[in-house]
Amino acid sequence: MAARDCIRAYLRLALAEGVGPKTFQRMTEAFGGVEQAVAASPGAWKRVEGVGPKKLDALLAVTEDQIDEELTEAGRLGVRIFCLDDDDYPAVLKQTSNPPPLLYIRGRLEPADAVALGVVGSRRCTHYGAEQAERFGGLLGRAGLTVISGGARGVDTAAHTGALRAGGRTVAVMGCGLSTHYPPENEKLFEKIVAEDRGALLSELPMKTAVLAGNFPTRNRIISGLSLGVLVVEAALPSGALITAREAAEQGREIFAVPGKVDSPMSAGTHQLLRDGAHLAADLDDILGPLGDVGRKIHPPEPDAKAIPTGLDDMETLLIQALAEGPRHLDDLVHYTGVETGKAAAAMTMLVLKGAVKQQPGNVFARK
Repeated sequence: MAARDCIRAYLRLALAEGVGPKTFQRMTEAFGGVEQAVAASPGAWKRVEGVGPKKLDALLAVTEDQIDEELTEAGRLGVRIFCLDDDDYPAVLKQTSNPPPLLYIRGRLEPADAVALGVVGSRRCTHYGAEQAERFGGLLGRAGLTVISGGARGVDTAAHTGALRAGGRTVAVMGCGLSTHYPPENEKLFEKIVAEDRGALLSELPMKTAVLAGNFPTRNRIISGLSLGVLVVEAALPSGALITAREAAEQGREIFAVPGKVDSPMSAGTHQLLRDGAHLAADLDDILGPLGDVGRKIHPPEPDAKAIPTGLDDMETLLIQALAEGPRHLDDLVHYTGVETGKAAAAMTMLVLKGAVKQQPGNVFARK
């Protein structure tokens, strides 16, 4: 079947309301392929498990005009549509038990994007959660792993941002159609990913599909399916991030979790994952080790000693800049920057806790 005919046949089923990946799979298996399923009679469709009166009506309601409109909308926004039969459909996702029949992609996937890690967590994350998500996004991006996340507020946004700031690549798997920017405040982030050729926006949903709560849990299997493993940065109980972790486990992916404050409800989910056997992730090596041969082949570049970490306030930035040329005593830092001794001491303690600075004997500080 020609590529365009393949997409039209897939759309003929996928645009029917209520026909998800499982019903799609049953129909194609029942008739021996997508083209054969499309050509079958309504009477034959009714005999497929899961195709009741509602789904039958929805299948009959799809028109050629509707398919044309879908293709036109995709073309208008530069979105490519891949079906399972396409050679460019991501192989790692195709091998999962429930792959999306269609993938809408805005931007570009590279072969190297197969070396990827999912990073997920709470939409209402704490400052610590956002800080760690951006930090790990940067660590992974610099090491050459593509960061896969959901484009949502909170941890997802921070992970995408960290990867981009580190010069890496990132893929946002959306819970709505690609005609919509959601959340709206992330429009600039999404456009940056596409315009700078730094990854892609991806969805399994028709172009104009609205933002619906039920679409988000199902997209989680795509995040994990595209990844070698999933890192949960911060998650309460219950949490959508834990759904992604469960999907990852079922797909045979590695599970990583960032520990949080022991009394924080926002870290209860990650701590549960650690109790259940997830790998504790405090730095990049904690992730590369369990990834086996792939992890051993990755050699992240040495960090720039003069680069300023993200997430610092003005005083912390001033003090860490003073360490660019080498270690300094606290008194020397005070003299060099003009910051009061008490404030400088408190700021240096915060920099140590944030992992940006290490304290040496004699009140001497150095960049990590």
